[in-house]
Amino acid sequence: MIVVGLGCRRGCGWEEIAGLAAAAFDEAGLDGGARASARLAAPALKRDEPGIAEAARALGLPLDFVGEEAMLDAQPRVHTRSATVLAAVGLASVAEAAALAAAGPDARLILPRRSSPRATVAIAALPAVIAALPAADAVPETRS
Repeated sequence: MIVVGLGCRRGCGWEEIAGLAAAAFDEAGLDGGARASARLAAPALKRDEPGIAEAARALGLPLDFVGEEAMLDAQPRVHTRSATVLAAVGLASVAEAAALAAAGPDARLILPRRSSPRATVAIAALPAVIAALPAADAVPETRS
């Protein structure tokens, strides 16, 4: 399973979220089959954000909401940390944590956080899934 984690500011339009997710698929080199089998994940605190639900419909992908505990548990595995986001929502990374938490405890990032003015995305999968992808490699575990 490939999971695209989503984050956004309040009121972000679905077009921005869906466009950023599509660009992330392209950047990660994921083909049509990988895209079609992907899932979207967002923090439960964004459950009422219409742009996220509309982006999922536009992309034709299922959407899961990740609880706060799972998001916190995934924080040690994120690669991108934002002091601003940490102060605002108590998480150093939203999109990466959502992707990693939804993909499972052994998941790794294929693509770390990418952002637009009002949205963020990241892509994660389990190592076996990553190994089976023809063009994508996970982000190395080392951090700078």
